[in-house]
Amino acid sequence: MMCANALLSLESRLAESPLVETIWRSQSNQAGPFLSIAVSRLELVVARHEGQLYCTVRGPETHPTIAHCPPDGEWLGIQFHHGVFFPHLPTGDLVDGEVTLPPASGRSFWLHGTSWEYPAFDNAEAFVARLVKEELLVCDPVVTAVLQARPTDLSPRSVQSRFLRATGLTHGAISQIERAHLALSLLRQGVSILDTVERAGFADQPHLTRSLKRLIGQTPAQLASETHFMQLSFYADVARDS
Repeated sequence: MMCANALLSLESRLAESPLVETIWRSQSNQAGPFLSIAVSRLELVVARHEGQLYCTVRGPETHPTIAHCPPDGEWLGIQFHHGVFFPHLPTGDLVDGEVTLPPASGRSFWLHGTSWEYPAFDNAEAFVARLVKEELLVCDPVVTAVLQARPTDLSPRSVQSRFLRATGLTHGAISQIERAHLALSLLRQGVSILDTVERAGFADQPHLTRSLKRLIGQTPAQLASETHFMQLSFYADVARDS
């Protein structure tokens, strides 16, 4: 679906790959600030600006930050499911950070000693499949089991260790971020604050307000307002449009 606003236009689609949550692409209409909200997933982003291409692996973000959108920029994002990670790029080291992969040429970049052509919106799944085949991208089934509340044959300590290795976050941290995203989506759809409290599973309105201010960067009233709502990062629009 397409989302248009003052700074960015965004198109996103569900992915055919079982390892990918969403594939999106965006283009900036003008320069300006936006809120980069907390996110719980690993993501690979290709950016084009002033004729140059850049490939970045972004880790989970645990708090909102003010970022700047440059003019005439283009981005492609591959947002992975929880538990998908690059074994040679520890996810824990990427929390609240990112790594930009070195360019190999105008059309390719280096990843773990091999040159890779930059993926596009239409061939992202094929790109991911190649990463999996080369064992540069893996998925830990323990994470899926934990998130689905299914038992495993491992000890609690082993489960916790593998969960942190794959996601960089605890189960509780992921749950809090995902619940905040759900509340954001409900508020932007016009659901009242009190109904959002109930539908998103918050204890009360103060609990909702604290969570959104800590993870999204705005209060429920600001998020529900058309006049006080600040431009949010791609993830918020992807969640709302998907």
